[in-house]
Amino acid sequence: MKILTFLMGLSIFLMGSVDINNATAKELTQLYGVGEKKSQAIVKYRDTVKCFDSIGALVGVKGIGPKTVEKNKDDIVVGKCKSK
Repeated sequence: MKILTFLMGLSIFLMGSVDINNATAKELTQLYGVGEKKSQAIVKYRDTVKCFDSIGALVGVKGIGPKTVEKNKDDIVVGKCKSK
């Protein structure tokens, strides 16, 4: 598990930040603690409720809490919403 976490962190470092307003579900899984179900929940929230206006707004997604946001804050950007 530690190796997997390290590799995921390394991939974010090498690939750059993840734009939570435009990333695909697969791209969102690069974030620490975000698997397939949580990444799909992020996309669904973004597409049906609203785009994110801040990193902290991720806590509005079921299954995403403040600890997950805090652990990923350096790897997330909030780009202009293109999905709507």
